[in-house]
Amino acid sequence: MAEAFSSSSEMVIQRVVDVPVKTNTAPEKLEELYQIMKTCDFIRQNRFETVALQFPDELLVDAVAIAEEIRRNCNAKPFILGDTSYGSCCVDETAAEHVGADCMVHYGSACLSPSKRLPLMYVFEKRPLDVEKCASAFRGLYPDKQSHTVILYDVNYSHAINDLLALLSPEYPNLVASELAVEGEQFCIPGWDKTQHNDTFLSQQDNNQIIYQFGRRFSLKSGSSITDSSMFYIGQEGATLRNFMMTWNRCSFCYFDPVTGKGRAESVSISRALMKRYYTIERAKDAKVVGILVGTLGVAEYLTIIQQLKKTICRAGKKSYMFAMGKPTVPKLANFPEIDVFVLIACPENSLLDSSDFYRPVVTPFEMEVACNKKREWSEEYVTDFRHLLPGGQSHVPLADQPEDNDDENDVSLITGALRSRSLTSEPAESSYCSSVVHRNEMLTRDNTNSAASFLAERSWRGLEQKVGETPVVKAVEGRRGIAIAYEEEGTSS
Repeated sequence: MAEAFSSSSEMVIQRVVDVPVKTNTAPEKLEELYQIMKTCDFIRQNRFETVALQFPDELLVDAVAIAEEIRRNCNAKPFILGDTSYGSCCVDETAAEHVGADCMVHYGSACLSPSKRLPLMYVFEKRPLDVEKCASAFRGLYPDKQSHTVILYDVNYSHAINDLLALLSPEYPNLVASELAVEGEQFCIPGWDKTQHNDTFLSQQDNNQIIYQFGRRFSLKSGSSITDSSMFYIGQEGATLRNFMMTWNRCSFCYFDPVTGKGRAESVSISRALMKRYYTIERAKDAKVVGILVGTLGVAEYLTIIQQLKKTICRAGKKSYMFAMGKPTVPKLANFPEIDVFVLIACPENSLLDSSDFYRPVVTPFEMEVACNKKREWSEEYVTDFRHLLPGGQSHVPLADQPEDNDDENDVSLITGALRSRSLTSEPAESSYCSSVVHRNEMLTRDNTNSAASFLAERSWRGLEQKVGETPVVKAVEGRRGIAIAYEEEGTSS
């Protein structure tokens, strides 16, 4: 046993893990890829002094060079934000506020979810796109020249869309390309004149129907529906494409992968994906204890949807607890076996979490409302943007009025076959205090007959004791190497 144990530990130490590493960009190409001069113009024109630069992991290799160029050219103090609290596609305003930033510059892929607190500039990667190959793939996928098609794309290919339209528009009169349209006033995209684009777009629409969602905007002819159109996506398979397909689930999708240079019709069954999501809704209906996962602190109105979910869950006779733990992982959520189902509040691209590896289902706010609000029915509509569920949103459905006699309403679980109660309980007290800081454990009370919820209410973890001002400051020393069962200086067990 000792020899086997020793052998396995040596294998762990010597194991090599392949990690893709991006080499540093040549100094002469930094301006072309990262729009440094336009970034400096944005900073100088608004007289910003402290700038937060947010990079995804794959672009961190160029972060220091970019920050130095910005500091040298516009005399601003840049801070590099690396490991984001949540998804790298979202603007991490919380991290920027920690350094007292006047504005933010977000690099790389972005979900374009609206943020409210800080002025923002987007700098997308200019990923290469062979427009000739893309146009050829489009012609093969859409032989009918009269087909109604909408071009969607990853933001990193926005620079090449006009060239693609120049090739295809003469052949396809009903072809429409979406354009980027970020909500709010305090934002900037290099090479994109917001005022000019808005005026030009609106002047061309007349009575056409305008679709505005996920930071994209396009128009349909008057009297037509989005279900009459096909979608052509430029980019790789991932969260962005999945979000589009789930939202516009009655449209056919084709996509072109710029990396492989190939296009194909999307063969994934949307109906199958929707039924898989409906299964998690049934699990949510059976749940007694719900965990609200805060998956964003930057998307506008996230606090409002938290309060609405608490009210909805409470009215359905369930208990809710709130968790702020950064990016949700299987080990993190496994620490709370008392929770029956989690609901994730995140941007549209990050909310569709595949929970097959998790011990408990992870649902979206829309799915939680289907489970708890008897006025909201499961239909062809699927909502990934939680802001549409709020009062005034295009998909808002008010809660059912609470009956005066508070009679129980029962139905049958499609999973267990058991009878379940949907009795309404008193609503939680409303708070007039509005802040980006949420009070810890405001829902953890012992006034609950559910044993699992009572046990969870008694659990606490405070973390390391800080002892600010008491711990002496010492120089960093080199630590031990290896893993806990076999540090290098200890040798191996015989």
